[in-house]
Amino acid sequence: MGSYGKLAKRALETEMPVMVQIQELARGAKNAMSLAQGVVYWQPPKQALKKVKELVWEPSISRYGADEGISELREALTLKLQKENKLLKSSVMVTAGANQAFVNLVLALCDAGDSVVMFAPYYFNAYMSFQMTGVTNILVGPCNPNTLHPDAEWLERTLSETRPVPKVVTVVNPGNPTGTYIPEALLKRISEICRDAGSWLIVDNTYEYFMYDGLQHSCVEGDHVVNIFSFSKAYGMMGWRVGYIAYPSEVEGFATQLLKIQDNIPICASLLSQYLALYSLEMGPEWVTERVKDLVRNREIILEALSPLGEDAVKGGEGAIYLWAKLPDKYLDDFKVVRWLATRHGVVLIPGGACGCPGHIRISFGGLVEADCKAAAERLRRGLEELVNHGMME
Repeated sequence: MGSYGKLAKRALETEMPVMVQIQELARGAKNAMSLAQGVVYWQPPKQALKKVKELVWEPSISRYGADEGISELREALTLKLQKENKLLKSSVMVTAGANQAFVNLVLALCDAGDSVVMFAPYYFNAYMSFQMTGVTNILVGPCNPNTLHPDAEWLERTLSETRPVPKVVTVVNPGNPTGTYIPEALLKRISEICRDAGSWLIVDNTYEYFMYDGLQHSCVEGDHVVNIFSFSKAYGMMGWRVGYIAYPSEVEGFATQLLKIQDNIPICASLLSQYLALYSLEMGPEWVTERVKDLVRNREIILEALSPLGEDAVKGGEGAIYLWAKLPDKYLDDFKVVRWLATRHGVVLIPGGACGCPGHIRISFGGLVEADCKAAAERLRRGLEELVNHGMME
């Protein structure tokens, strides 16, 4: 085997990031349009960018900052959590994006060999975070086939029957890859089930501002609950890499363990990025929700493009920037369909198999302005019509 055999088992057995595969596919397909990556089409607020521009020459920006984040940003986030999310007993750590926040938490809460719970369709990066840290006993629960809500009865049964009790349960709300919103009553029930069983609950709230049709986002709090948030989508800061953890203030030693992990991964999130986050936060949530309103039209455009799959094939889209669609039964190999759509029709999607549900596709409607979204949707519609009526013609 040579040197390959000496590489870490946990890395070798971690799935290849689907986004890396999809980016390669997109580069290989001529002039392909992407409805794949979870991005938004806007940039951070102009006023915030201008203020950050002036900071570039400030000597302190080139030094290390506090591991847990600059104090001004953490104070502003604590107020935001209290006012907007009704999280009154949570402390904040700033991370280099929500993905790093999740890895920090897995390292702080799980030992190799622990069991954890996710619900399919799941967020692929969270699944990989467990794999690469040695948490290989990943129990994948079902979602309601109609609503795509996590199955609370299954969770209660699993946590009561599995020994040792699963260490962590995790959900994304609103969902990635589905765009499904978990109603407040269900989220509270999931939290109570975890509390009673002695499991941690990690809730990823990356898309908290991305709610449609009058729905309201809500959070849960408790000594067993950790919430993750992100600036990436809301403020168009994907490449700036800023997220944060809201962890229970009253759990002894939690902050200390997070600091150990933080100091060994990024030391601190980029200071320039943190200041951009602070200045963006000053614009208020209205700055974000104004832009999110524009995505409703994109969602309509993509829904229409998915119509060849049939009325009951498409789910989600209540929140976040995703729709979730079932391919015709014979197309279980969704990666093959995604590759065909990219090369023959010039439109790129995410295969559902990467989210634990083969035979599905994830479509993102956040990354393109309306005119480009229409062009991509036209390609998608043509491709799906051909797929349904004639199969994958070369």
